[in-house]
Amino acid sequence: MAYVATRGGEAAIDQSERLFREEMGEITPTRIEEVKAALPYLIDRVMGEASLYDEDLAALALAQTGGELYEAVLLLRAWRTTQPRLSIAKPVEQDGLFTHRRISAAFKDVPGGQTLGPTLDYAHRILATNVLRGETFVPPAVVLADKPAKAHLPSVSAWQAENDLVDLPQPDATDGNDIPDLTREPLLFPSKRAHTLQSLARSETGSALALGYAAMRGYGQAHPTVNEVRLSEAEIVVDHPDGRSFSAGRVKISQAEVVDKKGEKLSLGFTATFGWNEVKCIAGATLDLNAPGAEKGSATEEEFFLYHTEGVESSGFCIHFKLPHYVTFQSSLDAMRDAKAKKAAERVAAKTKHQSEPAE
Repeated sequence: MAYVATRGGEAAIDQSERLFREEMGEITPTRIEEVKAALPYLIDRVMGEASLYDEDLAALALAQTGGELYEAVLLLRAWRTTQPRLSIAKPVEQDGLFTHRRISAAFKDVPGGQTLGPTLDYAHRILATNVLRGETFVPPAVVLADKPAKAHLPSVSAWQAENDLVDLPQPDATDGNDIPDLTREPLLFPSKRAHTLQSLARSETGSALALGYAAMRGYGQAHPTVNEVRLSEAEIVVDHPDGRSFSAGRVKISQAEVVDKKGEKLSLGFTATFGWNEVKCIAGATLDLNAPGAEKGSATEEEFFLYHTEGVESSGFCIHFKLPHYVTFQSSLDAMRDAKAKKAAERVAAKTKHQSEPAE
């Protein structure tokens, strides 16, 4: 495509940004803390799509962009590229996760039991309009259980594998800097397994939901049953230069396993991401489940859904249509005018020829 420079100079461009910033007002440390406290799940979503776990930076990006998610994610990804890679954490195992919520729709009784944890799944969707009349919304206090849920639970798929219901993928021995990294390597097809999981982890939630929902409604070849949804915290263990291993802290993660019941054994789909975002994980796992054998060009073909759930690239491509396209558009108009002129000339020539022919 051809572009021309926007006329108006730096003053006009600077003023347009000033108008945007004016609506945002001052951004202070207090405001960042308020965003973190008020919008924790939005913070989680932005961190997941940016593939950068830092609640302070995510809150800053949201405040700086006025809550425009694509811009906030772009800011975080851009900042991420400026940071050095200090270490590679050790692999996180499912049974080592500190679990806050773990449910299964496939089995009522699973090893370790089901833990409802934090969710609105079973709540009434009633807007607290009293707040607008000056009252304060106070959430009900949590009643501690007599018997707390277990903090560490095995995966449901591991239990199924023990019962010969599913074949788990072979463990990947690749580690350290040899692990394929989508932020440093191009996405090629057929995709590396690591790139597929990384793409789904970074995917734009709405896009993953749209394509996952299409697969659920019958536009895919596998219908999901939720094997397990888990909200947890993962210990980030790294090696110190002196050889010792230590914990650098915990990060919140979501994961989902879905299965399909066709054939002699269950087939398995999986997605995990930073933060707590069940919807994206279930939708992403559904796409992962449907990818093998998907038709070319279908919504569940790996190339299709990995490209079209990439939020920064897709939003950037959409937004670029706002840039001047004067050259290409005028060229198209000139072609249309030429075509009209040729047709008009042909009609005149045909009419003249008809008039010049002698009547029989």
